[in-house]
Amino acid sequence: MYLWYLCFVPKVKNIIPVYDICSLSGHGHKLRDVIAEPFAAYLKDHPNLNLPHRHSFYHLVFFTEGSGYHSIDFEQFNVRAGQVYFMIPGQVHSWHFSGHVDGFVVNFSEDLFRSFLSDGAYLEKYAFFRGIAHDSVCQLDNKGRTEASTVFEKIVDEAKLADAASLDIIRACLLELFVVVFRKSPQYAVPEAPQQGQTVLFNFRKLVDKYFAEKRLPREYAAMLYITPNHLNALCKDLLGRPAGEVIRDRILLEAKRLLINADISISEIALQLNFADNSHFTKFFKKCLQVTPEEFRKASGNV
Repeated sequence: MYLWYLCFVPKVKNIIPVYDICSLSGHGHKLRDVIAEPFAAYLKDHPNLNLPHRHSFYHLVFFTEGSGYHSIDFEQFNVRAGQVYFMIPGQVHSWHFSGHVDGFVVNFSEDLFRSFLSDGAYLEKYAFFRGIAHDSVCQLDNKGRTEASTVFEKIVDEAKLADAASLDIIRACLLELFVVVFRKSPQYAVPEAPQQGQTVLFNFRKLVDKYFAEKRLPREYAAMLYITPNHLNALCKDLLGRPAGEVIRDRILLEAKRLLINADISISEIALQLNFADNSHFTKFFKKCLQVTPEEFRKASGNV
């Protein structure tokens, strides 16, 4: 059995844990920025990871067998053989497996590619690394499963070996894996929209991630993108099937859900963090969007 350790923020009652790759020890895990192993062993060593938690690192899992479901940012996905999912730092995650589950897991730090690639935003070119739950879970076709298994096995072998060349080989294997998933997932088989539109949409979402608590209107983002509000709205409708205002609203809701899991943070404090005038305005907004109050969501969050 491989031994390694995840450390997390000091334990506080009812606060969701944030796991970090902070210390690696034991046979086969000598690399500072990477953890890679068969998924069954990972589950056996860390049974408590079924509870909601966050990561400060990138996390990906490839299922070769199993059933049940897992949740990414409160969106639920059924486990299927041939499924691979990707998570970026900060997302909320939980597992609810049934019976035996196996496959491969790779965790890697934000620093792994920082000095290796000249393009600092390279990972974000892939839809599954943009922090959008429904885009981060991919079902591979038969050929894709075979290719992905081969790459994952090589990554695990290099993590065990952990010699002077292992990190570079793992980096190269991960880059190969990203391309394999992109090419072999049926959901990415459709032609993409024109590059200019995709770039504007990508930049819009990055701005929303940064300013969602203070900027609520599409025209504010359109101004930062040097386009008209009508253009931004039309682009979102064409590429996402919903207006720009809903993209902003959904990002506020996601952050509200993430904060509500922390039972020691009051509803009033969350309303303040999200720049609502008061608790009442926040509650009305939340209930209008989700048909439940923040308190009701919080009570049910243990089942997410």
